[in-house]
Amino acid sequence: MGRPLLYDIIEKPATSCIVTICSLIWFLIQKKSIGYSQVGLSYETAVQGHYWRMITSAFSHISVLHLVFNMSALWSLGVVEQLGHLGLGTAYYLHYTLVLVVFSGVLVIGMYHLLIDRFKVEYFRRVTAVGYSCVVFGWMTILSVKQPSSKLDLFGVLSLPISFAPFESLIFTSIIVPQASFLGHLSGILVGYAISWGLIGGMNNYWAITMLGWIIVVFVFSLKKSGAYDFSFLEIESLTDASLPSLRFVGNGRTLQASAVPLSGVEVI
Repeated sequence: MGRPLLYDIIEKPATSCIVTICSLIWFLIQKKSIGYSQVGLSYETAVQGHYWRMITSAFSHISVLHLVFNMSALWSLGVVEQLGHLGLGTAYYLHYTLVLVVFSGVLVIGMYHLLIDRFKVEYFRRVTAVGYSCVVFGWMTILSVKQPSSKLDLFGVLSLPISFAPFESLIFTSIIVPQASFLGHLSGILVGYAISWGLIGGMNNYWAITMLGWIIVVFVFSLKKSGAYDFSFLEIESLTDASLPSLRFVGNGRTLQASAVPLSGVEVI
């Protein structure tokens, strides 16, 4: 008889919460018939100031198979929460999940910019990326450095040595899933190495809360600026010094606008 799932949920509280959040968001997307272009991240939407999409794209999935594959891998990687004796643990997991979500999103947009501006590859201007794989690949990489003897279990039937899992999975998904975002997965791997080698470090509760606070502020104001959601109770007044915005409350209207610019393609990450 296998180990009760409840014990794993208790030992992986952060992983369990993220799996639940992603699953609920997927259910909401299906129920409301929300298109990937309304929540996904693309170069065009990023340069238009839709920074909120770095968050919504990470937690959104376009199909049940996409969701199951990412959440199965994430559940296996939740072992990070049980490795407190190696300097990891739940707090470390939460701190650097924030870093992976933000930095991998910024890096993939940077890669798109380089390919579009320097190499004139216009394909990447409108391609839209959705999915949690950037973070999954980041944790694969961190675990491969911190605990190379671990294994990555997928669907309970496939087991990969964690030391090779990032690049094995990168190649495997690119071959098996044509829509898989090679650059999105690669950005997660690169940020994962930067974290595990100490190039990005120093995260503690103070910096994590500060970072989360700024993420919320940027999310709300970029969402308002994009017009995707009507925060009419928030307005920015111009002052003599235009660099110092003022906040005032003028009402309580909230109107969801379900329109989006049609995009030419989607990449799952």
